[in-house]
Amino acid sequence: MNQTGFIFKILLLSAVISVLIKYGGAYLPILPTATNALVIVLLPSIVMAIALYRRYYQQLHHSE
Repeated sequence: MNQTGFIFKILLLSAVISVLIKYGGAYLPILPTATNALVIVLLPSIVMAIALYRRYYQQLHHSE
């Protein structure tokens, strides 16, 4: 896969997610509390940190 195709796929996925949030988000039964806002803001970073740690851990043990 070339780099342009990859970037295009990411942009397309981002646009689809944005449309889903804009038009479908009002139908989700989520209360506007500080806890929910904190979870929504921090969850992507936590998921990415876990994924990167797992990749690092796998590379560390496969290189030996």
